[in-house]
Amino acid sequence: MSGIIGLPMDRSDYRDVVEDLYAAAAQTPQASLCCTTTPIWHLPDLDVPQAMLERNYGCGTTIHPRDLANADRALYVGVGAGMEVLQLSYFLRRKGAVVAIDKVPEMLETARSLLEEAATANAWFDPSFVDLREGDALLLPVDSESIDVAAQNCLFNIFTREHLDQALREVHRVLKPGGRFMLSDPVAERPMPSRLADDARLRAECLSGALTLGQYLEAIVAAGFGTIEIRARRPYRVLDKRRYGLDENLLLESIEAVAIKDPIPDDGPCIFTGRNVIYVGEDDQFDDGKGHLISRDIPLGVCDKTAAALQRLGRDDLVITQSTWHYPGDGCC
Repeated sequence: MSGIIGLPMDRSDYRDVVEDLYAAAAQTPQASLCCTTTPIWHLPDLDVPQAMLERNYGCGTTIHPRDLANADRALYVGVGAGMEVLQLSYFLRRKGAVVAIDKVPEMLETARSLLEEAATANAWFDPSFVDLREGDALLLPVDSESIDVAAQNCLFNIFTREHLDQALREVHRVLKPGGRFMLSDPVAERPMPSRLADDARLRAECLSGALTLGQYLEAIVAAGFGTIEIRARRPYRVLDKRRYGLDENLLLESIEAVAIKDPIPDDGPCIFTGRNVIYVGEDDQFDDGKGHLISRDIPLGVCDKTAAALQRLGRDDLVITQSTWHYPGDGCC
């Protein structure tokens, strides 16, 4: 925890604080640094080294197996100790199939060593499956439209909005059309006070860089992603009023989302938050005339935009649920 909360941040060098913190965390596990809210994947014949687990500096998971079914090449931004890179390799299993980027040399060296250790415990794994590269999220050393699936876990929340926008544009650039970007980041229930957002140490600790969910989604859409699916939303941390000098506690939540590189529709992006429509009328199906054919009594997942449009119809035979913040990928927009 920062010793001086509210210390002004020099925006030209705040990432130096981040790099110093994670260089140290690569060598010595920091139990309080980030806090994953998702259980570690337990998969057949996958043995994750303990040192990877101890350095799991994420706030959720970015491993969604159904998104990897047709992927040949994945990108991981901010390799950390390599745990999710190992998990991606579990599904891809090909030389160079996972490109892993990190700006911190110590973190890259730790990941390289732990991937070698993983190879001794996992007969299926070869370290050549992972292409480790030193590089910057703001200028990815990856060819345009060469990646099927990209991922980052609790990294992009560290960036200022200007840098976040640049990092998102870079991921959009390297993804193939239709490619998927899997993200996990904290979001804040209300805007972060500038006094905390400008504290470089708190930002590096994944505490004060969090945007509101609306701002977070806005940034993803602004980078060019036409579809966003919220896979999970869970409590992450609380910035309590006593320690952080706030009028009231500020809840941070961990979001897991998938952003798809497809065109943004003329009427706005398709954002899925777990809403459903259920038709309970007399006919076997309901057709809204806009591509949505809803079978009677069968819930159909819809994006928020479609849910709002169906609500405006004012029909009493359409039941439209609220957001569950968990979308299994079974709907339409």
